[in-house]
Amino acid sequence: MKPVLPLAVAAVFWLSPRLAAEAPAPPEPPPLATEAPRPGPAEPVPAAALETSIRRGVDFLLERQNADGSFGSPRNTKGLNIYAPVPGAHQAFRAAVTALCVSALIESGDPRPEAASALERAETWLLEHLPAVRRATSDTIYNNWAHAYAIQALVRMHGRTGDAERRATIEAALYQQLDMLARYECVDGGWNYYDFRFGTQQPGGPTVSFVTATVLVAFKEAEEIGIEIPERLVRRGVDSIIRQRNPDFGYQYSANFRTHPASLINRPAGSLGRSQVCNLALRLWGDEAISDEILSAWLDRLFARNLWLDIGRKRPIPHETWFQIAGYFFYYGHYYAALCMEQLPEDQRPFYQDHMARILLRLQERDGSWWDFPFYDYHQQYGTALAIQSLVRCRR
Repeated sequence: MKPVLPLAVAAVFWLSPRLAAEAPAPPEPPPLATEAPRPGPAEPVPAAALETSIRRGVDFLLERQNADGSFGSPRNTKGLNIYAPVPGAHQAFRAAVTALCVSALIESGDPRPEAASALERAETWLLEHLPAVRRATSDTIYNNWAHAYAIQALVRMHGRTGDAERRATIEAALYQQLDMLARYECVDGGWNYYDFRFGTQQPGGPTVSFVTATVLVAFKEAEEIGIEIPERLVRRGVDSIIRQRNPDFGYQYSANFRTHPASLINRPAGSLGRSQVCNLALRLWGDEAISDEILSAWLDRLFARNLWLDIGRKRPIPHETWFQIAGYFFYYGHYYAALCMEQLPEDQRPFYQDHMARILLRLQERDGSWWDFPFYDYHQQYGTALAIQSLVRCRR
């Protein structure tokens, strides 16, 4: 039956200014992100201590690089492993982790010959193996992570060479990765990493807010060196993130949470590890709603309530702790928080740089690594790469 009565009521209010004036006032909107808790100041980390920490992280990566130049492997399984159909899932994981390590080695600026040699071998591996990275099965699309992080690594590789032929090679690789992301875009825009619903050629599963944001951040970096990004991909990706945005500028995990956005995983504490990247992606692509105040408020939340994110660190089961936080959001969330810091005016950055450096230096392992989730033999490498890139942005 058609909803005749609601339409009739709406018509009365539209046609009668008097009745409309007598209508009850709408409820007050929920508090915005700018009403977040603010942490106290953190003690600055001495520059020498910061550089020592970054160098120890680089040392770890040099020690754990594979003989072929890549980083990470399917070894070190545990009782409960992430679903990873072979071989495609692990090809994607290794490519993504290697790309992150390439970016970290470049950004570290380590001048040692051994660091330069490791970087050269990793870049060679990446250019050779990226074209083979594909969707593993109809339901697993981990390759989207590899394509996004490969774009960021390729952009950094492009910036460090003056050789025209090599730049052309890198640009060709960038367009190939862009083509793969266009191929695996969700039917409703944006990107995800599972499609358990349909397994269609173009993924029909729900778009995931933070995967889409990760891709869009990489797209913006590529655009800045002259790579042409299809406007349709950006627009649909941006729209998909906005559909998943809560009024407090936190973000739902994925589009299938739209009917229950107040679930624990979607509340501010559960969103700490992904709201940074979502706000950043929208800011980079022109969403004027993402003001400096919004970025600062979510940085305040991250540091004032850091233990909500930290409590999931190193737990072996995804989403097993309070607010359904998973361990692998820890260094990921801090990395994009570091990128958010760069969006703020220079005089506002030191407050957050001090917090970031204090947290990451405290958590560095004895072997120089950082890790947040036991994940085959990829976790120390990706955690270390993300931490290095975060600490580089704490340099004054």
